[in-house]
Amino acid sequence: MPNTAKPVPPRWLKPMNKVFMTLSKTGIGMKELPVLTVPGRTSGKPRSTPLSVLDLDGRRYLLEGFPGADWARNVRAARGRGSLRIGKRTEDVRLVEVEGEEALTVLRLWPERMADGAKIMLDAGVVTAVTPEAFEAVAGRCGVFRIEVAR
Repeated sequence: MPNTAKPVPPRWLKPMNKVFMTLSKTGIGMKELPVLTVPGRTSGKPRSTPLSVLDLDGRRYLLEGFPGADWARNVRAARGRGSLRIGKRTEDVRLVEVEGEEALTVLRLWPERMADGAKIMLDAGVVTAVTPEAFEAVAGRCGVFRIEVAR
């Protein structure tokens, strides 16, 4: 039975993301951490968030780990435009929210390939287990975004 309460990210997640961002910028560690930057939906100021990127058959995907996550709301408001920095390389990207079988494929693979993020989602009550079936059940609640190179 899925948790009907609104899942809340753990309190430590935002401060930890700030630590990750600092480490990434200084080059001390986390050099290859993917960082998504999109305009804030109300301020328009750049908002950066470290995220896990799933590579699948030459395509890259992001998962909205918590329904209503700020970064995903900003992406939707920015009509998918943003930039993705991995290490010293930054590219302009277009994020396309996908549905149907494409989204289900990503959701089924997420707990296997992104175990740490999957555990956080379990602990927060987003999913009921770290299994492909439990992740498939959040289709429509947690957005799946395909990363495309902006043209």
